[in-house]
Amino acid sequence: MGKLDLLREWYRRVWIEADPGAIDEYFAPRAGADGLMPDGQVSAEDFRALVPALLSLVRNLGIDIVRHIETEDWLWAQITVHALPAQGVTPISAGGQIMMRIEGGKIVEAYNAFDFISFFEQAGLLPQDAFLLLLSGERLA
Repeated sequence: MGKLDLLREWYRRVWIEADPGAIDEYFAPRAGADGLMPDGQVSAEDFRALVPALLSLVRNLGIDIVRHIETEDWLWAQITVHALPAQGVTPISAGGQIMMRIEGGKIVEAYNAFDFISFFEQAGLLPQDAFLLLLSGERLA
């Protein structure tokens, strides 16, 4: 399986089909993913908690790979996540990027950047224009 196919399958099985058993098929045992949580790397075990938590906020999830670049054992991809909020009908669309190193057909390290502010705004969990409010010094308490 090629690197891009592996990423597509990771998104399909783990995120879209919500199959926590598939995590170990794509994620090496001691691998970590940076950039998803503020306190450090996300392990395979962390994904087993993170995926259902995020999926509880949305329905009809889709993940598009907008563009990608492959070099040796690295893959970079720009993605767009589409969904409907769990409660509501206004579509959610947020972008992100992932860079991952793959060895032996598994993700061994990953670096993520995802627009969680837009995601949570559109899901109705943050006020609209939260980023602008924060820039102005407003507290969201």
